[in-house]
Amino acid sequence: MNFTINATSGSARRGTLTLPHGIVQTPAFMNVATQAAIKGGLSAPDLETVGCQIALANTYHLHLRPGENIVRNAGGLHTFMNWQRPILTDSGGFQIFSLARLRKISESGVEFSSHIDGRRVFMSPEDSVRIQHALGSDIAMAFDECVGLPATRDYVEDSCARTFRWLERCKMELTRLDEHSEHTALFGINQGATFPDLRLRHMEQIASLDLPGYAIGGLAVGESHAEMYATLDALLPAMPTDKPRYLMGVGTPSNILEAVSRGVDLFDCVLPARNGRHGKLYTSQGTLNIKNERYSNDFTPIDPECKCPVCRSHSRAYLRHLFKSGEVLALRLSVMHNLWYFNHLMEEIRAAIESDTLHKLTQRLYYTT
Repeated sequence: MNFTINATSGSARRGTLTLPHGIVQTPAFMNVATQAAIKGGLSAPDLETVGCQIALANTYHLHLRPGENIVRNAGGLHTFMNWQRPILTDSGGFQIFSLARLRKISESGVEFSSHIDGRRVFMSPEDSVRIQHALGSDIAMAFDECVGLPATRDYVEDSCARTFRWLERCKMELTRLDEHSEHTALFGINQGATFPDLRLRHMEQIASLDLPGYAIGGLAVGESHAEMYATLDALLPAMPTDKPRYLMGVGTPSNILEAVSRGVDLFDCVLPARNGRHGKLYTSQGTLNIKNERYSNDFTPIDPECKCPVCRSHSRAYLRHLFKSGEVLALRLSVMHNLWYFNHLMEEIRAAIESDTLHKLTQRLYYTT
């Protein structure tokens, strides 16, 4: 993996991230293909159409179903889902702590009940890395504990210490696995809730391992936007400047603009696909609920300024009709439009950083939530 910063605008960075399966221009939004597919009926070729550079799949879900051995036998995740551009795999930690039932945390790892069938499953840091290695992702995330907020300082401090020990084990296991195969880049995850001193201490620890990249975890989990931005203000100046910075699970266009302006390079969020499936669509003039009666006789595109395949071919009235009729096509078209919006928003952001006009773009787009 190689990361180069090509331009800056204030603290914002315009970079190039080179990975085994292609190049990612940053800042970039990673489209979430949790179970090797985008919810809403989009295929891998559809992702190319909407401008996706890098997809995100999830270790927890793919381990439970279909299992990493099946994916490996298929030739890896890229072949399995017919996607030949880069893939990042989440470690499964967030899903274990948000979806799994009756989890039990120990130094060894986490034992939990599957949300699918209730069977008991154990995952250690080494297990998480082995699964991701079998999937064949370009970037593997370290196994960590994502602490829900609010949380006590004592608990967060203990969790950060354990997450660092788990990170050391992840690095050791991936080094062992990569001796005889194509290299996978391991990203460490910074934790510390909204305690600035714990965030900084944990960042110093994980940066000492000189990893290919670093993520900011444990945000967008119940804190206010003001608390999120304050945490980023404290943390980002302490992060290595020559490595990509990934803010996990964020977010809205305004969240992204705020984080980019502070120096974040990578994002992921289920929001555009999830909102699309419920009829909330992103446009250059803000969001709209396509299910509203006011669109029943509106034959204009979702967004007249948008060049996505949906806006070029279908009207608001038609899309509303599909939702009201319960047609699955409504989900597919809405998700396709929203993912186009997010990927092309990132294009605008990259161009604004290059021209040092990010502040003007922010003023124009900030209201789009």
